[in-house]
Amino acid sequence: MSSSGYQVFETAFGFCGAGWSASGLARFILPAPDAKAVERLLKRRFPDCKATQAAGAMANLIAAAQSYFNGNQEDFSKVPLDLSGISPFHRTLYTAMRHLSYGETTTYGALCESVGFPKATRETGAAMGRNPIPLIIPCHRVLAAGGKIGGFSAHGGITTKQKMLALENARSPDAIDAQGTFAF
Repeated sequence: MSSSGYQVFETAFGFCGAGWSASGLARFILPAPDAKAVERLLKRRFPDCKATQAAGAMANLIAAAQSYFNGNQEDFSKVPLDLSGISPFHRTLYTAMRHLSYGETTTYGALCESVGFPKATRETGAAMGRNPIPLIIPCHRVLAAGGKIGGFSAHGGITTKQKMLALENARSPDAIDAQGTFAF
């Protein structure tokens, strides 16, 4: 893998950004309408990194992200990550989230219970809001109790989360057969 760098790229939903180190992907910015704003967010996390053309695993990631936002099923579970500086609790949650497959959802409560912290729903919600690598660590697939959409800190807020869930034809884990998928 190449040394650290970042790239801003266009998708069907807007401009995204990926920032990486020699260890793996360290930052991902979900779609926003302004490429310069995406670049500013990446530079804030990686002040010494330079814009560069991605190669190898990072080029594959960018192509997969573009494909995903074009409506194609993509699996990001094998993308190498750099989670340095992330607390052990957050790492545990992020690792569990990476096991959620395309279109699969869970709740904050079920997620924190699955990793042995059944009473940490509030902390789990905070971890989602601090996720440095959304989409690759699919926090959009984690919902509030009762299958409610919950919050989302990316550009566009819960509307972006709803669009991503609709793109995946995802269903609430609490949905009954008569209910449809998330619609936008």
